[in-house]
Amino acid sequence: LARRAVAEGADLLGAAGGDGTQALVAAVAAEHDVPFLVISAGTRNHFALDLGLDRGNPAACLDALTDGVELRVDLGFAGDQPFVNNASFGAYAAIVQSPAYRDDKIGTSLEMLPDLLTGQQGPRLVAHAGDTTLTAPQAVLVSNNPYRTGDPFGLGRRERLDSGTLGVLGVKVEGAISAAALLLNPDPAGLTVLAAPEVVVEADREEIEAGVDGEAMVLPAPVHCRIAPGALRVRVPRKRPGVAPGPPR
Repeated sequence: LARRAVAEGADLLGAAGGDGTQALVAAVAAEHDVPFLVISAGTRNHFALDLGLDRGNPAACLDALTDGVELRVDLGFAGDQPFVNNASFGAYAAIVQSPAYRDDKIGTSLEMLPDLLTGQQGPRLVAHAGDTTLTAPQAVLVSNNPYRTGDPFGLGRRERLDSGTLGVLGVKVEGAISAAALLLNPDPAGLTVLAAPEVVVEADREEIEAGVDGEAMVLPAPVHCRIAPGALRVRVPRKRPGVAPGPPR
């Protein structure tokens, strides 16, 4: 639909929905270098949150059409799949595959992750991020720009969306106590936090279950994750609740 709109002469694309929907249309907008309008009408909307948009009032996003500014932000890819928030593997992906995840993302993550880490039966993963190799992590999360803090669930905020760098969270724990520490310790020993322009996730299987912007899918291994710096032109309202007003002149 988005490609057809561009072919018919559209000079702006917009999408109402969560991160997964936004990513698919955003990739078409980036490919054709047309502005993209985010309408925060889906679940959680991490991308909208970090753009400073009003997630409680999706209609306010339309102010970008009459009093808006254009931002250049990055776009992530896991193989050929675009993402505006993150791509997850291992225990993270198992959470996304759960039917309960769509209804309660935070609650499902908090409930399932410790048990998945201690009883994981999925593929053995190896992740290469820059000069660092993570061997046999139980969970890997690759984000479009790094999260603000070491957040083992990838539920935090990003300071910026234009650093040209992927954020990487790797989790490797031994035993229930270490897994529980992920919930209680702000700097748990089993959490590795990295940043890199490219990440390669390998597995001992031909395919890997993944969660790409909250959408469950299966990708061929290895999965090459990359970031396209400044690839996306986003049209946002000049005044939006998540952005502090500038100093008086």
